[in-house]
Amino acid sequence: MSQNSKSPIQYRALLSKSMAFESQSHKKDYSPEVSGAGVFDDVYAIPMLPKQQLEIDSNAKPHFNFQLPDPRLAIKDFFRTREVAEFVSGAMAGAMTKAVLAPLETIRTRMVVGVGSKDIAGSFIEVIEQQGWQGLWTGNAINMVRIIPTQAIELGTFECVKRAMTSSQERWSKTEKPSIHFGPVNLQFSLSWISPVAVAGAAAGVVSTLACHPLEVLKDRLTVSPEVYPNLSVAVNKIYRDGGLGAFYAGISPTLVGMLPYSTSYYFMYETMKKTYCLKKKKNSLNRIEMLLVGALSGFTASTISFPLEVARKRLMVGALQGKCPPNMAAAISEVIREEGLKGLYRGWGASCLKVMPSSGITWMFYEAWKDMLLVNRNHL
Repeated sequence: MSQNSKSPIQYRALLSKSMAFESQSHKKDYSPEVSGAGVFDDVYAIPMLPKQQLEIDSNAKPHFNFQLPDPRLAIKDFFRTREVAEFVSGAMAGAMTKAVLAPLETIRTRMVVGVGSKDIAGSFIEVIEQQGWQGLWTGNAINMVRIIPTQAIELGTFECVKRAMTSSQERWSKTEKPSIHFGPVNLQFSLSWISPVAVAGAAAGVVSTLACHPLEVLKDRLTVSPEVYPNLSVAVNKIYRDGGLGAFYAGISPTLVGMLPYSTSYYFMYETMKKTYCLKKKKNSLNRIEMLLVGALSGFTASTISFPLEVARKRLMVGALQGKCPPNMAAAISEVIREEGLKGLYRGWGASCLKVMPSSGITWMFYEAWKDMLLVNRNHL
């Protein structure tokens, strides 16, 4: 037998060692603790789980661990947002103001549209004689229903748009401004000349008018013609029956035209006077009395600027009741000048200021107070 050849006994010994080595290797690589298929060099294997892990209890009931989100948390977070706090503040301020000043609103509306006496004292006496003291609150229910959403939408929109415009201006100033080249001429666009407060004021007036104009129509009908429209349900049914849904938006175009200068100047004057006064006095904010005065002055200024448009707007809205409705705002203004002269454009201006000044001052005072309660010293999102 050659030196390289091996006896059967030697072959069996070598084979036994090889099998023992492979068995030891498999125990290490393919132990039951391995949870998936393994690939080791050229050897492929699917490990097997222990027998006790494969046993299933047939009597066990399926259990699903599924939990719905708590809606209270979402609602709580929603009401903690700044926007909601501002809308709620506006609604509360409007409601509290109207509760106090409803009689002045009644007198102002009667004088603007030319119903009854032409002076404030005469209008008061006339309403009391015809309808009693409760006549001074005629239409106040619809007025409250109108003012709550109107003030909420108006003041909330003003704050949101003002923040958005201010943020846009800051981002614009940090980036390269877009420009147009015409040969040697280079035109650059900038937002720095636009007042965020003025834009926000205009947006607030437009949005609130579009949302709440039907309530304004109902309020005027109830105030001017209580014998025709004795209550809210009768007014809604009669207006809808006579003109459909479009009747609730009668005079929307002149209303928007009249609202733009008023709303823009109103908010612009308030913010400008507040900022100027605080800088002069080196204060961070106004106290309640100062808010009342600054708000009253802003309302007075805005009312004086836009009052002729207000007269024309009221003429158009209630003209159908008197059988003579001017076709547009320009025609309404011409009619007033022809019948009463230029002073007719400011007929009822005194009553309007008597109502607008305290209304504006009280509204801003209540609004800032509610904002302080809902936002200051409270975490908001």
